[in-house]
This record gives sequence, structure tokens and C-alpha cells, in this order.
Amino acid sequence: MSFKLCTWNINSVRLREPIVLKLLQEQAPDVLCLQECKSPVDKIPTEAFHALGYTHMVARGQKGYNGVAILSRLPIKDVGGEDFVNLGHARHVAGQLENGVTIHNFYVPAGGDKPDREVNEKFGQKLDYLTEMRDWFKADAPQKSILVGDLNIAPREDDVWNHKALLKIVSHTPVEVDHLHAVMEAGKWVDITRQDIPEGQLYSWWSYRAKDWAAADKGRRLDHVWATPDISASGHSSQVLREARGWEKPSDHAPVFTTFDL
Repeated sequence: MSFKLCTWNINSVRLREPIVLKLLQEQAPDVLCLQECKSPVDKIPTEAFHALGYTHMVARGQKGYNGVAILSRLPIKDVGGEDFVNLGHARHVAGQLENGVTIHNFYVPAGGDKPDREVNEKFGQKLDYLTEMRDWFKADAPQKSILVGDLNIAPREDDVWNHKALLKIVSHTPVEVDHLHAVMEAGKWVDITRQDIPEGQLYSWWSYRAKDWAAADKGRRLDHVWATPDISASGHSSQVLREARGWEKPSDHAPVFTTFDL
């Protein structure tokens, strides 16, 4: 069984329904994982998705903030969603395909502006969220699993436009990168995107603040596709659909794709 998977921080699924439909029509992923849906589950515009064959969905939502959803052309069952750090946020949902593959869809807290938990509560929440993710995977080692989402950390030097300039900027600080690596090690996760594209600058997010995001190209790779070692070799054809950042009324994130043969 081969399936094409996409992860995308959509920054409001209702506001950006037209570009979600554009992606589904033009790229036809079998599974689309969305983050920052900013919608209660019952308000997600599923009718138009159903018309394109995406008749299955597992999701966690809330009004105006956060929210994660997995849209699928393949049957998928809801196998849970964790509220790490008891924030009351819709930031994780897991679905299982009929072939037994579990897909975890995460939206890790952004962490605010200052990389100091003593003066910025949101940064502390981000680090604590990652610590609880680490402990969760350490306690119950995942198998035959894929983890995707906006993890809000660009871990490698070539995952950002300027490593030195961003060392004190939230999303690329050493403490965040260490916490993310601890999550990876706990679940023995393999970074599929970098397994496929091992070298070179690679970004999935560009700030709205840039007047010309493409010309400035000050990006960060915040969106990730991981897999457990038992299925990591089956992942291939990874791609960041950079052009989507330039679509009408775009998200500040671009979709990230991987195909799995399982």
C-alpha cells in the first residue's frame, strides 16, 4: 500500500478553505494533516472536502485557536489525543489507518517572543510540552508510526536562513533544539524529510512581516515528517510545496509532503 501524506499549518481552515481545496485538487494527497485549524470540529468545512473524496476525518478543535485535523481518502479511526501540560489546547490527534500505521498530528506551542521561561510563560509551556512528549514516547515506545506537524522548531543550521542570527530567536535556540532531539530519541523517530533531502537550506515557513517573502527568503523549517525505524525506509519523495506560500490569502507555512510504501 502506497499513500501520499501532507502536513500543513493552515492558519484557519475556514478562512483558507479555498487553498485547502486547491491543494487537494492539484496535489491529491491521500492523507492531509492540518494544524492551527482555529475551529471547533463541527465547524470544519467538511462538505467540500467530502466532495473531493476526503470522507474520513479525525480532529480536535476549539474556537479561534489551535486545532488539529487529519483528512483522509483512506479509512482512518480516531485513536486518541493528548493534552500535554494540561493546557486545555487542541494540539494533538492520532489516527490509525487500516494497515495499522498510526499517524500523530502535532501543533507544538510557538513559545512567544522571548526565549526565557522566567519572563515568558509561553516559552516555559513550550519546553514543558516537549518534555511531556518525550516522556510519553519513552513510556510507550511507538511502532509503525508517523509523526507530523508544526513542531515550531527548526533544529538544523540549514533549517534556517541564518544560523548565527537566529540562535537567540525562539524556534532555533539551543535549548529548544535539545528538547526536540530528546523527543526524537525517546521515540527513536527518523526525520524523513532530511532522510530524503539530507543537505541544503530547506524552509517551510516565511513570516508575514516580510513585504516580499520570496525575495527575502528568510525562512525556517518548522514543519516536520518523522517515522519510527520499522517503517522509515518506506518514506520517499519528500517535498516542500514552496509555491503554496504565494497562493491567494496564504498561510505563512507551506505544505510538506512524503510518500510511504507500506
